Amino acid sequence: MKKAGVVGAGTMGNGIAQVAAEAGYEVTLFDIDEKGLTRGVNRIEKTLRNNVEKKKIDQARAEEVKERIHPSVDIDDLYDADIIFEAIIEKIEPKKELFTSLDKHCKPSTIFASNTSGLSITEMAGSVERSGKVIGMHFFNPVPVMKLVEIVKGEQTSEETFNTAHQLVKEFGKTAITVEDAPLFAVNRVLAPMVNEAIFVLGEGTASAEDIDNGLKLGASHPIGPLALADLIGLDTMLFVIETLYTETNDSKYRPAPLLKKYVRAGKLGRKTGEGFFNYQ
Repeated sequence: MKKAGVVGAGTMGNGIAQVAAEAGYEVTLFDIDEKGLTRGVNRIEKTLRNNVEKKKIDQARAEEVKERIHPSVDIDDLYDADIIFEAIIEKIEPKKELFTSLDKHCKPSTIFASNTSGLSITEMAGSVERSGKVIGMHFFNPVPVMKLVEIVKGEQTSEETFNTAHQLVKEFGKTAITVEDAPLFAVNRVLAPMVNEAIFVLGEGTASAEDIDNGLKLGASHPIGPLALADLIGLDTMLFVIETLYTETNDSKYRPAPLLKKYVRAGKLGRKTGEGFFNYQ
C-alpha cells in the first residue's frame, strides 16, 4: 500500500492526512469545499512549522511531508488509492452515500476506513459491494499527537482488512485497540456518559463547574475536567453523541442532561463560540 485518500479536510481529516504522509504515503486530501481544503492544508503546514520550531523534526523532513500531500476538489483523484479514510460530517447517510459513490469507481482492492466516533460500521458496509473491505479506524483529536486508534470491525469486515488496518496503525506510529461494532464503540461509550453525568451534577446544583472539574483532575487524575472537555469537543457535538447513544440503546441511563440541551439551544457551544460551561472570551 502506497497511496491513501482522505475525504474531508477538517480537523480530523487534515490530521489523518499528515500522519499518513509522515508514514511515507502519497496522500490525496479531498474536500468539496475549496476554502475548507485550504484551511486544512494551512493547518498541516502550521503543525509542521511548530514541530520544526520545537526541533521535533528538521525543515527538510517538514518539506518532505508537505510534498506527499496533494490537495484536491476532484473526487476522481481518489480512485487509485489503496485506502480511503472518511472524515466527513458525523451522520450515517452522507457516509453511506460517499462509500456507495466511491465503490463504483475505486479499484476492487481499495479499503474504505471510516473515522466515525460511534456510528455503525456494519450499516456503512451494507451500502457497498466491497462490504468486507469496510472498517472503522477512529483516530482521536489532535490526530498527530494522540496515540490511540480504535479499530472497529463491522459484521462483514474481513480478517485481511482487519489485519491491514492494524498494520497501518503501526506504520502511523499509533497504538490500536480492537472494538466490535456497537454504539459509540469503547472509548466514547465510557467517556460520553461521564461527561453527561458531570453536566447533570452541575445542573442539579451539587457543585460548581470549577469544583467539578478540579475534583476530577485532582481526585481522579484526569488531565482535563469533564466540563472543560465538553467545551473543547463542542456542546452541540457532545449532545449529538449522547443522543446517538440514547437512541441506539433505548436505555434511559443515557438520556442527555437537560442543561446540555439548554446550552446548545442558547448557542453556547463551548470554545468555538467563546462560551460554554466556561467563558473563553
